[in-house]
Amino acid sequence: MVRVSDLTKEYAGNGTAATVRLFHGLSFEVQRGEMLAIVGASGTGKSTLLHLLGALDHVTSGEVFIDGTVLSSLHTKQQAAFRNLTIGYVWQAHHLLPEFTAAENVAMPLLARDRKPTLAKERAMEWLTRVGLAHRSGNRAGELSGGEQQRVALARALVTGPKLLLADEPTGNLDTVTGETVFELLEQLHRDKDMTTILVTHNPAFARRCGRTLLLRDGRLVAAPV
Repeated sequence: MVRVSDLTKEYAGNGTAATVRLFHGLSFEVQRGEMLAIVGASGTGKSTLLHLLGALDHVTSGEVFIDGTVLSSLHTKQQAAFRNLTIGYVWQAHHLLPEFTAAENVAMPLLARDRKPTLAKERAMEWLTRVGLAHRSGNRAGELSGGEQQRVALARALVTGPKLLLADEPTGNLDTVTGETVFELLEQLHRDKDMTTILVTHNPAFARRCGRTLLLRDGRLVAAPV
């Protein structure tokens, strides 16, 4: 599902600062249906890597293949369409629009596909039901708890039926009990929808529950110690 070949990412330094290189010829694969955890210290580039996998940033060199598509071969509009069709995102910050209802937030990716509003609302309600929030569909996002907001964000990520889910610290802003609830839901939906999931986490217990864990260190991915 995912193949990264000889990837390098550099950022130009400011003034006299040296160029920052995050990745050094990074290569790895993620099999279809796999649930992969990526761990590592803060600042090692885990979130940047997810942005590159999701066509939200550009590599300096190398290639990223998602479901057989070379991301660098797509122009900006094509990348946006590809993201909408193929990839779902859940970030540590839920990025919901607080003035819109839960149902409206979940429906937005479908509306971006020019789906009929009635169909988009119907699908949004189906997913809010799956994450246990049908009864909160009419509440504005700003009226929901942190755990509820993250469950809405998960429904929004999956409403389009993506093949690949990228999750960047999806429980990082939640208390222990709520975080466990959200992670259990993510596990269940991963299995039920036969998705490929790449999860960035600082939680070692969650990482161990994934099929495989890789450690990002010194610009390279290595097998993480059990």
